[in-house]
Amino acid sequence: MRAESGDAALHFRGRRLFRGNEALPVHAAHLHPSPEHDDFGSFRGAADGMALRLTSSDAVLHKHLCPADAVARTVFELLEQIRVEAMAPGNMPGLLRNLRHRHEQWSLAFHHSGLTETATGLLLYTVAQVCRARVTAQPVVDATEGVIEATRMALAPMLGQDLAGLRRHRADQAAYARHALAIARAVAQAFHAARAADEDDDASGRDHEQDERGLFSLWMDFEGEPDDGVTAASSGHSRVLDEADDGYRVFTTAYDVEVKAATLVRAALLTEYRERLDRRIARQGLNVARLARQLKAVFAVDSRNEWEGSQEEGSIDGRRLSQLIASPTERRLFRIERQEPAADGVVSFLVDCSGSMKQHVETVAMLVDVFARALEQAGVASEVLGFTTGAWNGGRALRDWQRARRPAHPGRLNEACHMVFKDADTPWRRARPDIAALLKSDLFREGVDGEAIDWACARLRGRSEGRRLLIVISDGSPMDSATQLANDAHYLDHHLREVVARHAQQGGVEVYGVGVGLDLSPYYRRNRVIDAVAPLRNEVFSEIVAMIARR
Repeated sequence: MRAESGDAALHFRGRRLFRGNEALPVHAAHLHPSPEHDDFGSFRGAADGMALRLTSSDAVLHKHLCPADAVARTVFELLEQIRVEAMAPGNMPGLLRNLRHRHEQWSLAFHHSGLTETATGLLLYTVAQVCRARVTAQPVVDATEGVIEATRMALAPMLGQDLAGLRRHRADQAAYARHALAIARAVAQAFHAARAADEDDDASGRDHEQDERGLFSLWMDFEGEPDDGVTAASSGHSRVLDEADDGYRVFTTAYDVEVKAATLVRAALLTEYRERLDRRIARQGLNVARLARQLKAVFAVDSRNEWEGSQEEGSIDGRRLSQLIASPTERRLFRIERQEPAADGVVSFLVDCSGSMKQHVETVAMLVDVFARALEQAGVASEVLGFTTGAWNGGRALRDWQRARRPAHPGRLNEACHMVFKDADTPWRRARPDIAALLKSDLFREGVDGEAIDWACARLRGRSEGRRLLIVISDGSPMDSATQLANDAHYLDHHLREVVARHAQQGGVEVYGVGVGLDLSPYYRRNRVIDAVAPLRNEVFSEIVAMIARR
């Protein structure tokens, strides 16, 4: 996509397209291939389609013309994507093949899902096939030509003139849009009528709402949200931070602490928390042994541990040369180095202990506890860290700033509190009670993420393991009310982006984000989202393993 568009700032975070820190909408159904069900060629075709949309479409004009009705907007988006794909250069046959392949794969998936058995599904599918065939001068998908024939004939009188206009004006976006809008509105009107027919058709025996959810998942979300419906973290630009000569500031570190979390909880209460956590984990039925095998494979490196002699090839074994003299026909005079995979890595979990995380604390505690146990079985060191503030609304740091007559741009105005629930040298069995301290909800106040990541990365850089990973678990943007009021609203999240980018550039520590019910892609290029409400399943752990496996 970068090569075709000439835009070096394009990249993906999770499954979303970004230009720098700006999320770019991808409003066409076939541009969202599934990693589980689609082939590699589909991803190439989707990438080519996105690149053409960026280079051949005026986004401002398109947004201005886009209709308000959800169905009309969906059809209008599709028609614009068809237009830019029709403009693909003829001297790039590979690109043309990719686009055609992706269209066919999406079409067959839509048809085989059973959605063409409903009036609404068949209508939208027929419009997609007929319009693309007319604009690109390519035939409709052969396997479904018979399925759409009757609907195509019914649409011909209604759309015929505008279909010709699409083909004639495909090189002129504004002129093309006039015909596309006419088609979109006509199809929207027919769609609503067909949906009413579907609802009245008792003989179909199908759940209309379920059909519509499936239809939109294969088509696109009418409101332009991601397929999974997860909200993205809100991020912005800090003018105060940009204009500061010395960058990010901390007003005072006098009250900052690093503490062992278990010391903040009474022993009896810690035991109660641990028992509660164990009961929750037991009810989930998680396969820790399988998770350990997956992690061992991810962190495995070849380890040379000994030599195997009496071989017919390899390195000469000097100890066996005397046998050559005694038996000139002897050929087993060599030795080979035996290499066996061994895990080499350390993983640090950094938990956001801000107030909004209280409602997710048991889910997060189970997640890190099971991972710590499985990592130990895989031979990988792990640690569990947390970050919060020592007070709400600034505390002593804020009062010091007020006594200093409120100088401008004070920077961070709160007491940073970094907590260690388990360090990398402590076995999981000994750290079990300490990890349960995560359940003490009154430890959760506000969060300064950027400084916490610097602290956690510094701990990892002091380790000798070959691969060092930091997994940040959070449910939102950095938040400290005193700091934001004294600087600006985006001071902390701007700093967080700078910190993550700096560590990515430095290397040595891989930083990942796990969002609890929130997409953290504005901050972490490598990220996953876990459902904050649903029970933890083995699939959740497998997704995180896949993320760190660089797949």
